[in-house]
Amino acid sequence: MALATLTTKGQVTIPKKIRESLKLHTGDKIEIVVTENREAIIRPVSKKVDDIFCKLHNPDRKTVTLEAIDDAIRNRMKDKFK
Repeated sequence: MALATLTTKGQVTIPKKIRESLKLHTGDKIEIVVTENREAIIRPVSKKVDDIFCKLHNPDRKTVTLEAIDDAIRNRMKDKFK
């Protein structure tokens, strides 16, 4: 368990052990959720593209050229504004 102290300005420093565990860095955003039992849950909300890339990447998906993407957009826009 890690302890933190509330300052007179209502600020809390998250202990290093917790920051490392949550992979928090300077400038990261966190969400604090208060439960019905008056407990606080801290969740990181900002992630870098590198952190979520593997969730977006699908190795089984067929690659598409930029020309094919441009053509699809062009055709969609033509269909939309006929």
